[in-house]
Amino acid sequence: MADLTGKVALVTGAARGQGRSHALALAEAGADVIALDVCADIDTAPYPLGTPDELAATAKDVEALDRRVLAIECDVRDSAGLDDAVARGVAEFGRIDILAANAGIWALGKLWEITDAQWEEMLAVNLTGAWRTVKAVVPQMIAQKSGAIVLTSSVNGFEAGAGMTHYVAAKHGVLGLMRNAAVELGEFNIRCNAVCPGIVDTKMNDWPGSYDFIAGHEGGTPQERADNAYHWSSLAGRGLLSPSSISRSVVFLASDDARDITGVALPVDGGHAVLPGSNPNPVRSL
Repeated sequence: MADLTGKVALVTGAARGQGRSHALALAEAGADVIALDVCADIDTAPYPLGTPDELAATAKDVEALDRRVLAIECDVRDSAGLDDAVARGVAEFGRIDILAANAGIWALGKLWEITDAQWEEMLAVNLTGAWRTVKAVVPQMIAQKSGAIVLTSSVNGFEAGAGMTHYVAAKHGVLGLMRNAAVELGEFNIRCNAVCPGIVDTKMNDWPGSYDFIAGHEGGTPQERADNAYHWSSLAGRGLLSPSSISRSVVFLASDDARDITGVALPVDGGHAVLPGSNPNPVRSL
């Protein structure tokens, strides 16, 4: 594993799912962690979001890895809150070396049926929230003349996804944000890359509407969610991906092992991106 000893990482969406996994992986590699999460539900997200207790559990597990942690309830739609969180983090740790801008939501809806609120909230969290987070952290990195930013996009950052136009538009936008940040921040020795996960086993897609979507019919089940996920991968034995798989890539991109890598959108998807659609004959076990 890459060595992040002496580094400080800020992670959004850290209460659970990929964000929690990223926080623990970065801590395991040696980084101290500023863990942010809204810790409240969002009206247009069709599933419960992380809670204060879950954020506290992330903090406890970071401490169990013998790393320091600062857990803050913060909404990525709130620039003032993000500025305050960054100021608190710098006051506590003296610097911020890594940003994992992971906070995001997922929802479904035909483009002609999505409401204004659904569209605006999706972009506010997934795209504008990523920009606000980068904007809040970058002045500190510029002062240091160093930094590594990893944005969470998706395989839907470079391909269509029928029935989730607002999500696809936001994740495409994240890649545009990443590429421009890489260009504008390079002179300050700040790198910016993105991970593009495939279907990951988190609460984001573990709810009844998601079961129906993945099964392709009403009354979908958790088992159909698990079974059909194999069609998203070209590699044998890959169905729902573990959050830790994405986290290993985040740690790599944040580390000096990737010191000459910037402006890259890295798929971590079990080979989904090379498929001509879905895999009609997936191998479910090795």
